[in-house]
Formats: sequence, C-alpha cells, structure tokens
Amino acid sequence: MTSKTVEVPNISCAGCVQAIKLELGQLTGVASVNGDAMKRTIEVEYEAPATWDAIVSALNEIEYPPVQA
Repeated sequence: MTSKTVEVPNISCAGCVQAIKLELGQLTGVASVNGDAMKRTIEVEYEAPATWDAIVSALNEIEYPPVQA
C-alpha cells in the first residue's frame, strides 16, 4: 500500500474535500482518502491497479490540481 500526501491549493472548504473523496474513491485500488481543508492537503492510500498518475489525472479533471513535488 502506498500513501501520499499532497497540497491542493483549490481546496477551500469541507465540501471540496468531500468532492475529492467521492471522485478518488471511485478509482479501483484507492483504499482511503483523507483531507484537511485548513491545510489544503489530501492523503491518499492506494495500491495497484491505481497509480499516482491516474489519481493526479482525476484531480485535474475535477479542477483540484495538486501541487507537484
């Protein structure tokens, strides 16, 4: 299981975090999604067949692009 935490500047409220959780939760292999609206971060735990590229792509599609390290 891989876990990544990433900054998502477009997060402004708990509703944003919920939207991200719903979207990423639909990806096969994503085990959990947690977010912090105050810090504007999300943590994603995932395993194959999910990939980080697929997760980033899904975030971009719903207009919550993550800051790339």
